[in-house]
Amino acid sequence: QVQLVESGGGLVQAGGSLRLSCAVSGTIFKISAMGWYRQAPGKQREFVATITSGGSTNYADSVKGRFAISRDNAKNTVYLQMNSLKPEDTAVYYCNTLIIALGTYWGQGTQVTVSS
Repeated sequence: QVQLVESGGGLVQAGGSLRLSCAVSGTIFKISAMGWYRQAPGKQREFVATITSGGSTNYADSVKGRFAISRDNAKNTVYLQMNSLKPEDTAVYYCNTLIIALGTYWGQGTQVTVSS
């Protein structure tokens, strides 16, 4: 059984930083893409960033230049470094991963709150 465990969320003032982590465990042959999405109250879940197994990254325009996604393939872990946080970044952040031969999995979500 595959599990995604997220950590690193919390409360931070505007302009501050947080680092999210998502560790994937279970019987896994190979992880393809890994990414982060977020959902603010009353809004739909939206794309934040993704990274391929080869290290290619893609970001939502709203976070470009402020967020950085990375991964440690040996640990099956993906990270999201969030800098210069804004109140509009407040949301529940979800880890997402595509596992070869198994499909797409989601984490349970971690709350990020940015105060003004």
